[in-house]
Amino acid sequence: MLLPASFLRKNIALQYPRFRSYLLMRFAIIMALNMQAAIISYYVYQVSHDKLALGMIGLWEVIPAVGFSIFSGHFVDLREKRNLLVWCTILYLALSGFFVALVWPGIHTLFSQRGIIWLIYAGIFVGGALRAFLSPASFALMGMLVPKDLYPNATTWSSAAWQTGAVFGPLAGGFLIAFGGFVQSLVVVIVLEFICLFALLRIPRQAILNKTREPILKSLGEGIKFVFSTQIVLAALSLDMFAVLFGGAVALLPVFTDDILNVGEVGFGWLRAAPGIGSVITLFILSFLPLRKSPGIKLLWCIAGFGITTIIFGYCGYFGTGTIFNLAGFDISIGFMVAFLMLFAGGLFDAVSVVIRGTILQVYTPDNMRGRVAAVNTMFISSSNELGAMESGITARWMGTVPAVVFGGCMTLLVVGVTWFSAPSLRTLNLHIDDKNKEN
Repeated sequence: MLLPASFLRKNIALQYPRFRSYLLMRFAIIMALNMQAAIISYYVYQVSHDKLALGMIGLWEVIPAVGFSIFSGHFVDLREKRNLLVWCTILYLALSGFFVALVWPGIHTLFSQRGIIWLIYAGIFVGGALRAFLSPASFALMGMLVPKDLYPNATTWSSAAWQTGAVFGPLAGGFLIAFGGFVQSLVVVIVLEFICLFALLRIPRQAILNKTREPILKSLGEGIKFVFSTQIVLAALSLDMFAVLFGGAVALLPVFTDDILNVGEVGFGWLRAAPGIGSVITLFILSFLPLRKSPGIKLLWCIAGFGITTIIFGYCGYFGTGTIFNLAGFDISIGFMVAFLMLFAGGLFDAVSVVIRGTILQVYTPDNMRGRVAAVNTMFISSSNELGAMESGITARWMGTVPAVVFGGCMTLLVVGVTWFSAPSLRTLNLHIDDKNKEN
């Protein structure tokens, strides 16, 4: 089916076949990894019934993601990006096969329950290391597939592909667990990773822009120095990092679905997908109505909205868990509806943050430093998402599940307030592409 001419005029990036292959690759790998993460987290909680075990999943991913990101950017800048992503995908395929083996019914005859969980942590550690290379390589590759004046439009669609995968991954994972079991669910993950590999092979190899073999410590220092000396970049990354660090309610979803809302696997899938559904809707709206006026102020307001929805989500169980109607065999309560709507609204707000932050990085990052700057970005994002999961697990055990989520939302609002006064350049941010007048 042909897309309307008016749509293509506003989304010129989609006219590039190699960029469309990039979007398919990005959608497939993100859907696969989010589905796998949802399945594994639910499996771990089913086996252990320990809130801290959910936090440990985040910890075992963030350690390698941040640790390897210290030098992965230097490595990415010196390598051909397409082939690097191919190798990452192949290793992800091997890792998914490892997880299939760990959830296989007969595995309990070979390993204890505790041993299986620690093997899962080991697999998550490997996945975190792979992500340290996947993220900067993917970021750098996108910048080579479209002209610079199309970066805002390309970033919107790249984010849309990411968020769509983030929606369908957990949602499909929840349904597949309910109707097929853990093994069949993880086999679908492998199929998606093969689709990612197919899409990557349709993209031509790209030129290596940085061929200077400088000392690794000097190279790393330049990437970190650039981020910390560019106030807009640093403010955007810091705001996102601390907001998600304290607002990571998604990590506690297995507790809410099983112990508070009593909605089981299907409910888990819907709630896990709710933020992504909100994000996808926002991103497709932005493809028609791009952000032009006061993007920095909109970013701050949206992060504040994210904090408010997190606070209300924390109290979802107080709205009632009794069934008010049945939808296709699934019991719906007011508490579940409140939880879904708040996570959905949080996704709406988060999508704006993703687009603005991604565009800032694409516009302000020099071509020969994309890998290193993206690696620093990975360190910020990894520390926020996975350490946020760890923070949620620890505070939930210490103060209880609901107080932990409410505390996180309140801290997110505090972060927005501090950023408003400490980063004035963010309030006057302009994302108009003009290479001669980039801010330093």
